[in-house]
Amino acid sequence: MPAYVIADVRDAWDADALEEYRRRNTDAVANHGGRFVVRGGEHEVLDGEWDSKRFVVMEFPDAAAARAWWKSDEYEAIKPIRRGASTTNIVLVDGV
Repeated sequence: MPAYVIADVRDAWDADALEEYRRRNTDAVANHGGRFVVRGGEHEVLDGEWDSKRFVVMEFPDAAAARAWWKSDEYEAIKPIRRGASTTNIVLVDGV
């Protein structure tokens, strides 16, 4: 069953650092069988309140692959870049 990692970027203040993070994360996700389904783009709140700057959705073959990406050495190396350049909530969700 596919699994999705959803990133909700609440604030971002260092565009250069985030560009480096995106470049390196592209390979890290692919190396664990993942792909980007949503990577920014326009969004519209249809109901309720949602104050996000950007959304990212990654699809992995299963939750184990997503967790392997999350815990991988290559991703561990770039987590500090993201954390130092943005405030982001990240969740793992099983698909159907």
